[in-house]
Amino acid sequence: MSIKKENISNQTIEKYIEYFEDAFIIKIAKRFDVKGKKYISTPFKIYFEDVGLRNAELDFRQIEETHIMENVIFNELRYRGFNVDVGVVEQRSTKNGISERKYYEVDFVANLGRKKYYIQSAYDIRSKEKLEQETNSFDRIGDSFKKVIVVNKTMKPRTTEKGYLIIGLK
Repeated sequence: MSIKKENISNQTIEKYIEYFEDAFIIKIAKRFDVKGKKYISTPFKIYFEDVGLRNAELDFRQIEETHIMENVIFNELRYRGFNVDVGVVEQRSTKNGISERKYYEVDFVANLGRKKYYIQSAYDIRSKEKLEQETNSFDRIGDSFKKVIVVNKTMKPRTTEKGYLIIGLK
């Protein structure tokens, strides 16, 4: 349903997304199962090629700094030659005989040749709880590729007890 209460088919939306991508207005990031090492057919994420155009179109009304930072990181990785996907880590458990699935998102899985990085965009990490929230997905990844958290402040890179690198955006 649109703002004007008109029905819009999924095919029409898919076509518009395709047109916007062909016009270099947006870029799609597919979801990638980190453990299963395959793409997932669940919804993808959309990033703007130019955040300034996005803001101008919205008349600078919806400026969400966390989303803009994530978009900037996505674009920077692509400009540096990386293939960038959104990572998904599935955790299965059994509770009282009932099988449960829980999914954790890795903001970016960046690949360039043999290099692979798992990257979380965290606007701010002020508490231990926020750090745990940002690293939940990392804790469930079994491989040894570098795991990086990018925060929105100027800082010297540091490594956590678990070996995760925290760097400033700038």
